[in-house]
Amino acid sequence: MPLVLCFNPGSNSLKFDLVETTANQPQASAGKRLLTGDIDNVGKDTTLEITRGDQSLHSEPLPAGDFDAMTTAALDALDKLDLPKPDLAGVRVVHGGSDFDAAVGIDDEVIHKIEARAELAPLHNPKSVKVIRALQQHGSALPIACTFDTAFHHTLPEVAWRYAIDYDVANRHGIRKYGFHGLSHRYQLEQFCSLSNTPLEQANVITSHLESGSSVCAIREGKSVETSMGFTPLEGLMMGTRSGSIDPAILPFLMQHENLSSQDALQFLEKKSGLLAISGQSLDTRILRKKTDDRSLLAMAMYAYRVRATMGAYLAVLGDARAIVFGGGIGENTPEVRGPILEGLRGWGVDVDPARNTNVMAGDTLLSSPASKLAVWVIHADEGLQLAHECTQALQ
Repeated sequence: MPLVLCFNPGSNSLKFDLVETTANQPQASAGKRLLTGDIDNVGKDTTLEITRGDQSLHSEPLPAGDFDAMTTAALDALDKLDLPKPDLAGVRVVHGGSDFDAAVGIDDEVIHKIEARAELAPLHNPKSVKVIRALQQHGSALPIACTFDTAFHHTLPEVAWRYAIDYDVANRHGIRKYGFHGLSHRYQLEQFCSLSNTPLEQANVITSHLESGSSVCAIREGKSVETSMGFTPLEGLMMGTRSGSIDPAILPFLMQHENLSSQDALQFLEKKSGLLAISGQSLDTRILRKKTDDRSLLAMAMYAYRVRATMGAYLAVLGDARAIVFGGGIGENTPEVRGPILEGLRGWGVDVDPARNTNVMAGDTLLSSPASKLAVWVIHADEGLQLAHECTQALQ
């Protein structure tokens, strides 16, 4: 049974899992997580935590360092624990552009292509490269594979991925919709098929990854045909600190009237917008759901409205959708968001008992009643298991 050590670098955090897989497992959820690790606030003095369920296996303060130093610290800590040694390592990469439609083994050409996409994912791709380099330099010399958040969306039809701008300019610069959160959307799809006994090729479903970064995906016959994130992860839904889709004329207007550079304006939309900007208090729905002030209520209502509007549009795209799936921390744990979304979709035949929606606690759960024309599920998307599954397949 291959053991996969999976690294998931975020914008300022590094998470890792040790996952037991089988060479021929049908889907990611068949894997078994043996432990998980977290390093938050990378770049500052921080702490490495390794746990197995609720049991702490290792806790260690770490001095400020970059992602290569954090990866090395994680590997050194794992070496000291009485654990089975991994057979391979996997690394999540946010942006693979048009080059990768599946997980691949790492070589110099792959690394070069990941680096070439850093302009479109500056908070993520360079950090994935640092993790890969640290793995290569470690004495264990594990085989390494990587997965791409963009890979799942390679099946988008041109009518969906092409922007209505100059055809030749777009082709010259690779300006198109790429889509993201592919690991989460693929996991939800395959778990839905397993839970509902739906063959993959018959799965017409809308999946959602609702967290600080959020996206929705329309899947026809088991393939992504539309998704809300685009050229970058800034497009689409309202998010924790991201504006999502706005009138593009707002950017030059801000640059002129707020005296912003182009980079400053992008930072305004990336870091100073979304739930944080509207509430004026927090980007975290776990905090905002407890607030009763007007701005916090507005932020939650706007977030739910934009998800509902996007899901409604994707129901039209699919025409014959069979299910809606909620995944990600907000989608799985926030009935105050799910409720308004589902209420607005009653015209599509969605029938969910409000008490059932409110009482979802843990595990994958069917929310819809037998009378509902669309099944509604909460599926706990596990990107770590998906990463391990895809990397095992890549190196078979």
